[in-house]
Amino acid sequence: MVKGLYQSIRKIWRNPKNVPNLKQKLIKWRKETVIKRVEKPTRLDRARSLGYKAKQGFIVARIKIKKGGRKRARIKKGRVPRKSGRVKFTPAKSLKRIAEDRVARKYPNMEVLNSYYLAEDGQNKYYEVILVDRAHPVIRADKKLQGIIKHRGRVFRGKTSAGQKSRALRK
Repeated sequence: MVKGLYQSIRKIWRNPKNVPNLKQKLIKWRKETVIKRVEKPTRLDRARSLGYKAKQGFIVARIKIKKGGRKRARIKKGRVPRKSGRVKFTPAKSLKRIAEDRVARKYPNMEVLNSYYLAEDGQNKYYEVILVDRAHPVIRADKKLQGIIKHRGRVFRGKTSAGQKSRALRK
């Protein structure tokens, strides 16, 4: 049986060693800004499965986020208690959800549709976030996107896939 294009792309991305020039891409991405708008998705199969369409009103942003747990701010005055919780402090949100939040703050006129994992190196994880322009006439005319554009700030209310997972709503 003949495989389709998206099925072939999915198979390549299953094993990161198969992805051509991924190491060079990671070196390039590390030097770029934290949030960078990209012309088209790096993983087209994943973006399409999450609702991306190649039409006006959709944009994709790549975000670099530091790996590891969170560090609390250091206490400035007085003695520092041993159990002040500076290290080994785990946030309630996943890194993917934190990445979605940051991209949503960078693009306030856009609505986060979804996001997906790209790659990681020793320090950072890279995600791509799909955003939709709520005010664009092409998006307003699309019947499937009416639920998304009706309410603002769905990423901050945990309505994306990563948000639902952290709220234990996904089976």
